[in-house]
Amino acid sequence: MISMSSLAEGYRAWVFGASGGIGSALTALLEGDARCAAVHSGARSPLPADSKKHPFLFSLEDEESVRRAVDTAIVDGPPDIVIVATGRLHGHGLQPEKSMRALEADALMESYRINAIGPALIAKHVLPKLPRDRKSVFAALSARVSSISDNRSGGWHAYRASKAALNMLIRNCSIELAVRNRNAVCVTLHPGTVDTNMSKPFQSHVPNEKLFSPAVSALHLLRVANDLTPEHTGRLIAWDGQVIDY
Repeated sequence: MISMSSLAEGYRAWVFGASGGIGSALTALLEGDARCAAVHSGARSPLPADSKKHPFLFSLEDEESVRRAVDTAIVDGPPDIVIVATGRLHGHGLQPEKSMRALEADALMESYRINAIGPALIAKHVLPKLPRDRKSVFAALSARVSSISDNRSGGWHAYRASKAALNMLIRNCSIELAVRNRNAVCVTLHPGTVDTNMSKPFQSHVPNEKLFSPAVSALHLLRVANDLTPEHTGRLIAWDGQVIDY
């Protein structure tokens, strides 16, 4: 269980990508927090609703659907925490490249659309809606492999580059946001290696203690989000609270 004690009592949460492994785990934990009044959970396909969970539809590749989702959710009040739990490493024409010989323009553009452009457009529509009189958090899931300074193995060109682009876009947004809203925190988060369909083909060399279930990763992420202050804004932060250099 989690208690987001740094957020206002009766806080509202929005989760984009709530049907995925990490997104669904985040939604469940937020629903279970007695301090949380409502969780607005977004996905490409309809999700079940209950007294606390309010589903909405959106597509990362359709900005108008994001705008509609925000306009619908905001009727319930501004969000105190927004998490973009989306991303794509393989599938739909994508496969992590082992060398530069495997680079393809279509795959690069697809990776940027999903991993960088989509979350950035969510930020465009969500950040102006954050409350100004109390702490709020906007977090988009990134990855440690997006760190340029930490890259010593190469490969995975499209995924690494698109997530690095996401880090820069969120960093830019955080600088602009800080001028208007000093109580807001805007970051990217590294969830660790999580046992989901996205990581399954690449788990063979991951030690058991470093492979998290979605529930464990989500718990770590929310604990980090709870501890964030405006001094963290614009940074890439790992599941254990470590700041990762770009």
